[in-house]
Amino acid sequence: MATMADVARQAGVSVSTVSHVINGTRFVKDETREQVLEAMRSSGYIPNTIARSLVTASTRTIGLAVSAVTNFHFADMVSAIDATARAAGYTLLIADTHDDPAEELRVVQNLHQRRVDGLLLATAAGARGAALRYLKDTGLPTVLIDRCASTSFDQIGTANVESTARLVDHLADLGHTRIGMIAGRRGVRTSSERVRGWQRGMARQGLDAGQELVVSGHSHAYTAQQATERLLSGERPPSALVVGNNHMTLGVLRALSRKSVKVPQDLALCVFDDFEWADLLQPQLTAIAQPVEEIGARSVRMLIDRLADPAGAKRTVLLEPTLVHRTSCGCPPGGPRAD
Repeated sequence: MATMADVARQAGVSVSTVSHVINGTRFVKDETREQVLEAMRSSGYIPNTIARSLVTASTRTIGLAVSAVTNFHFADMVSAIDATARAAGYTLLIADTHDDPAEELRVVQNLHQRRVDGLLLATAAGARGAALRYLKDTGLPTVLIDRCASTSFDQIGTANVESTARLVDHLADLGHTRIGMIAGRRGVRTSSERVRGWQRGMARQGLDAGQELVVSGHSHAYTAQQATERLLSGERPPSALVVGNNHMTLGVLRALSRKSVKVPQDLALCVFDDFEWADLLQPQLTAIAQPVEEIGARSVRMLIDRLADPAGAKRTVLLEPTLVHRTSCGCPPGGPRAD
């Protein structure tokens, strides 16, 4: 098995230079770094990460705890996180919290026990959850992603409230006065923020924001389908609908199909979370597009900054999403863009 000395000999550098390349402990010229990396590849040298972590107190790993990793919203974000982490010399350890506070705590504890240098967390439990209390008590460097729940941590996400209000504004401008909402899972920060956005939009448009117009789809397609069917079966069903996330959009579309409701002729539809095939549907979906790749990449950089400066002031970054104007809201193709 190749040793660090073998790599140094093959690359024509000192053993200490090889160590600096592996551990990132000192600047090494790009040309020299590439010589060392090529020597490592050709010799088959595998760094002893366990031994190195005992010396440097760093495992060069980042933990990522998110819910429903199969959700394409998080899938795109995870891809950006992984690419940014790898470019910075870190390995990513991913765990699914299943949006369950007890499971979230277990996942966070397990990642901590595996000596991750820091953690990225899309929290299900919020500021009062046991996972955030654990992280605060242990001092593990953490960045909250997507769901900004506590200023005690660095956090990055989307400006959910005003962007949802903009959907209501757009529907009201088209003449709708009964605008319903399929809300996400109760207790999740992004869900409550988007409901607040719906309420803000209804208030500034002078529209009735009765609670019968808001039903929870629990952030899943099947329950969103049931919630939509209930909402449309009421005495005064809405003429327009705002959907709180992409998973629920699938359930809403199934419910509309089952009830033979035509969009936008019978019901105008705007959704939160754009996705790759939203413009392939007929009609094409008017949607809020979150900057998920930017959130992912910047969250890693925020965590690396935190590792370098543990005592620095905590940062909250809210990125502006884009309202992608299509035709499900009732506007003609090529109509005015709302962003």
